[in-house]
Amino acid sequence: MQYLAAGGGAGGFTPILMIVLLFGVMYFMMIRPQQKRRREAEAMQSALGPGDEVVTIGGLYGTVTGVEDDAVLLEIAPGVQTRYARPAIARVVTRAELPSEPVTEDVDTVKE
Repeated sequence: MQYLAAGGGAGGFTPILMIVLLFGVMYFMMIRPQQKRRREAEAMQSALGPGDEVVTIGGLYGTVTGVEDDAVLLEIAPGVQTRYARPAIARVVTRAELPSEPVTEDVDTVKE
């Protein structure tokens, strides 16, 4: 009977190893990608500015007219503004163009 007791000790390690591997796979397949998506969404929402065209989580298209600490003002139709929480912005359709440096032309150097 001693040979049965010695073999049973080595078999008790395998189920623990399988549980640890299962948690490791779940972390890399589910938890880590979700954290990455959350960070990207927060970065997008914090970078919102006036002139950006966005889509809300409800599918409403609008243009950002103002930004507050935790809210965004959207113009959904000419003269119609609504206020949304920042997390309600699903994605940015187009970014507002940053003002570029003014182009200065010399009147004296006109090509003919």
